[in-house]
Amino acid sequence: MRYINILKERYQLIIKYIGILTMAASAFLLLPLLSLPFYPEEIKYSYSFLIPSIFLFIIGYIFWKYTKHNREEVSLSLKEGGIIVLISWLIAVISSALPFMLIGMLNFTQAIFESMSGWTTTGLSVVDVTTAPKLILLWRSIMQFFGGAGLVVVMMSSVLHPYGFGLYKAEGRSDQLLPHVKRSTKAIMYIYTGYTVAGILLYVLTGMSLFDAFNHSLAALSTGGFSTQVDSIGHYNSLSIEVVTWILMLLGTTNFATHFALLKGKFKIFFKNGEIRLLLILNSIFIPILIFFSVNKLYSSLPAITRRSIFETITAISTTGFSLDTFNTWNAFGTFSIIILMLIGGGTGSTAGGIKLYRIYLIFKSIIWEIKGYFLPADVVKKNYIWRGETKLDIKSNFVMEAANYVVLYIFTYFLGVLIFLSQGYSISDSMFEFASALGTVGLSIGITAVDAPPIILWTETLGMFLGRLEFFVIFFAIIKIFKDINYIYSSK
Repeated sequence: MRYINILKERYQLIIKYIGILTMAASAFLLLPLLSLPFYPEEIKYSYSFLIPSIFLFIIGYIFWKYTKHNREEVSLSLKEGGIIVLISWLIAVISSALPFMLIGMLNFTQAIFESMSGWTTTGLSVVDVTTAPKLILLWRSIMQFFGGAGLVVVMMSSVLHPYGFGLYKAEGRSDQLLPHVKRSTKAIMYIYTGYTVAGILLYVLTGMSLFDAFNHSLAALSTGGFSTQVDSIGHYNSLSIEVVTWILMLLGTTNFATHFALLKGKFKIFFKNGEIRLLLILNSIFIPILIFFSVNKLYSSLPAITRRSIFETITAISTTGFSLDTFNTWNAFGTFSIIILMLIGGGTGSTAGGIKLYRIYLIFKSIIWEIKGYFLPADVVKKNYIWRGETKLDIKSNFVMEAANYVVLYIFTYFLGVLIFLSQGYSISDSMFEFASALGTVGLSIGITAVDAPPIILWTETLGMFLGRLEFFVIFFAIIKIFKDINYIYSSK
């Protein structure tokens, strides 16, 4: 009986947090309306944001206001944080899909897909940007901005309790920049917002309109990839715009703890970080490979070949999804190279998706340590570590096991998704490319994702994006805990 009372108390706290995050999502829905003074002709679309915002605020307020919880200073466990993140993200995705449906642009499946793509910073889209209202284009970018930072990070930087590390970690963050989680989340938002503003200014200076600069800066830094143009960054055919995009994509895919070291001037420590080293190595390997074995067959001039190779390598490894052209004309070698980069993904604790550089680096390092250890005397005790952020991280055996387990689960899910694509008649290469993009929250497309795509394909990609953004174990832990707790309460009656 005492445990049931504890459970009820914990779930009251969980509902309270969900209420706060739900009210935050309602506020986000109003942000596109701030552009109405500049685009007064679009006031006719304002109802599509006001209605879901009001509805969401009422629900969130009820959850927050009328849920009793007497204990203030309590820390959330990872599983409890997972429940909050899981439910809050589902609420945000569903409510964010409503503007697309209320305007009449998309049906339910398509709207949920577009919303999930926004919040998970994927960038796959079924919206026709040539006819979409500016409010919708802004809303897509705003979703990617806050999705990149994360609902939890945004709210913990302002109102949530400073000791909720379980909630912080449940959204894919594990590195604390500062001693308290609340101060860490504030630092993340300062860095994130500062880079975004700098990106807008640089884009304007390089020739973009302010509207396009705003949208592309939000999408680039969040490694989202939504564009206001049908042919993405390739529309501008500008090297200076591409260079700005390179920088923003690389910043977005870098762990925020590593950013903190860089901004404090600790350049040696910055380049000692395993993820940074692997990122540089992968770029230095794949850019020449694409130049000599794939892209040189598409262009006649070396500058064009080099620009395309650099851009597509960075956009794939950073899981951003911007592009300069389509991939339909690429040979199999080039397509497979991009698939590998999309599967690897960017940095942990960043806005990027994929398996993550940290896990790949850790597994490779563990192989090297294993080989070296074979030749060392039996009585030698050696500590293994890698640099992460500003500190050395001592590597224990369970760290490697967790990384390996995640990689196996990720690859299993990937091939399951590819099988679903194959069942719909798509080729093996197209299926592998498209689902690697969805699961890695990348946004590059071989042409399968479109408004007329079969619903099963859109739902498969939707689930893949969700699993890829919040990561598998957190979602599984949350679902299992909910069912176990429900079962315990009912079995005790």
